Amino acid sequence: MGLPLRITYNDTDHVYQINTSPINKATSELEILLNGETITLQKDERSVWIQQGDGPLIDPELAQALGRSVSLRFRM
Repeated sequence: MGLPLRITYNDTDHVYQINTSPINKATSELEILLNGETITLQKDERSVWIQQGDGPLIDPELAQALGRSVSLRFRM
Protein backbone atom coordinates (compact mmCIF):
# COMPACT_ATOMS: atom_id res chain seq x y z
CA MET A 1 0.00 0.00 0.00
CA GLY A 2 2.89 2.33 0.50
CA LEU A 3 6.18 2.76 2.18
CA PRO A 4 7.74 0.06 4.33
CA LEU A 5 7.07 0.62 8.02
CA ARG A 6 9.23 -0.45 10.96
CA ILE A 7 8.44 -1.88 14.36
CA THR A 8 10.86 -2.93 17.08
CA TYR A 9 9.78 -5.99 19.04
CA ASN A 10 12.00 -7.71 21.62
CA ASP A 11 14.99 -5.61 20.54
CA THR A 12 14.57 -6.80 16.94
CA ASP A 13 13.60 -4.51 14.07
CA HIS A 14 10.93 -5.78 11.70
CA VAL A 15 9.93 -4.17 8.40
CA TYR A 16 6.32 -4.49 7.31
CA GLN A 17 4.02 -3.20 4.61
CA ILE A 18 0.24 -3.04 4.73
CA ASN A 19 -1.52 -4.76 1.81
CA THR A 20 -5.09 -4.02 2.96
CA SER A 21 -6.90 -1.08 1.46
CA PRO A 22 -8.91 0.92 2.46
CA ILE A 23 -8.41 0.96 6.23
CA ASN A 24 -11.00 2.58 8.49
CA LYS A 25 -12.44 2.16 11.99
CA ALA A 26 -14.49 -0.86 10.88
CA THR A 27 -11.46 -2.76 9.52
CA SER A 28 -11.09 -6.06 11.38
CA GLU A 29 -8.71 -7.94 9.07
CA LEU A 30 -5.28 -6.87 7.84
CA GLU A 31 -2.94 -8.41 5.32
CA ILE A 32 0.64 -7.48 6.14
CA LEU A 33 3.89 -8.23 4.35
CA LEU A 34 6.29 -8.85 7.27
CA ASN A 35 9.95 -9.33 6.41
CA GLY A 36 8.93 -10.58 2.96
CA GLU A 37 6.24 -13.01 4.23
CA THR A 38 2.47 -12.44 4.01
CA ILE A 39 0.70 -12.47 7.38
CA THR A 40 -3.06 -12.13 7.95
CA LEU A 41 -4.17 -10.52 11.21
CA GLN A 42 -7.75 -10.47 12.45
CA LYS A 43 -9.31 -8.58 15.35
CA ASP A 44 -11.37 -10.88 17.57
CA GLU A 45 -14.40 -9.97 19.70
CA ARG A 46 -12.14 -8.73 22.52
CA SER A 47 -10.35 -6.36 20.07
CA VAL A 48 -7.18 -8.46 20.23
CA TRP A 49 -5.20 -8.91 17.00
CA ILE A 50 -4.49 -12.57 16.25
CA GLN A 51 -2.87 -14.32 13.31
CA GLN A 52 -5.15 -16.13 10.88
CA GLY A 53 -4.67 -18.27 7.79
CA ASP A 54 -1.56 -19.74 6.30
CA GLY A 55 1.89 -18.28 6.38
CA PRO A 56 4.77 -18.33 8.79
CA LEU A 57 3.74 -18.53 12.43
CA ILE A 58 4.68 -15.45 14.44
CA ASP A 59 4.65 -14.74 18.16
CA PRO A 60 1.11 -13.78 19.30
CA GLU A 61 2.52 -10.72 21.07
CA LEU A 62 4.20 -9.61 17.83
CA ALA A 63 0.86 -10.01 16.03
CA GLN A 64 -0.79 -7.83 18.71
CA ALA A 65 2.03 -5.24 18.43
CA LEU A 66 1.63 -5.10 14.63
CA GLY A 67 -2.14 -4.66 14.91
CA ARG A 68 -1.72 -1.90 17.47
CA SER A 69 0.88 -0.17 15.31
CA VAL A 70 -1.48 -0.12 12.33
CA SER A 71 -4.42 0.93 14.52
CA LEU A 72 -2.48 3.89 15.90
CA ARG A 73 -1.12 4.91 12.51
CA PHE A 74 -4.58 4.91 10.88
CA ARG A 75 -6.53 6.02 13.99
CA MET A 76 -8.73 2.95 13.95
